[in-house]
Amino acid sequence: MRHVLHLPYPPSINNYWIASGHRRFVSKRGRDFKLAVQEYVALHQLESFGGAGVEVDIVIRPRDARLMDIDNSIKPILDALQDAGLFDNDAQVSTVTCHRGLVKKGGGGCIVIVTNETPRIEEV
Repeated sequence: MRHVLHLPYPPSINNYWIASGHRRFVSKRGRDFKLAVQEYVALHQLESFGGAGVEVDIVIRPRDARLMDIDNSIKPILDALQDAGLFDNDAQVSTVTCHRGLVKKGGGGCIVIVTNETPRIEEV
């Protein structure tokens, strides 16, 4: 099974969490992104991978040409996919690749491809 999701620009892990005293909360931007992913999964009726191992390939489409750390977007994307029910737990993800894509005017975005885990070379 393979799902290709065209999602909005993800929040950076740097502004994904809000601290209040000793507690941490997902920021409004993080909650909005999670909701957008849930709506996308529901609208496209994407089948869940359940507890199976998955591989995730991410293409971050920045809003502009400024430098950005693409690795700061990985955790918010995986959390949102889990919360949307695409897989049971992001610990099932065996491989994550993340690429910087072309600039996407009007707010950026990301493309996420989730596939069933393939056997590792050492397992063959």
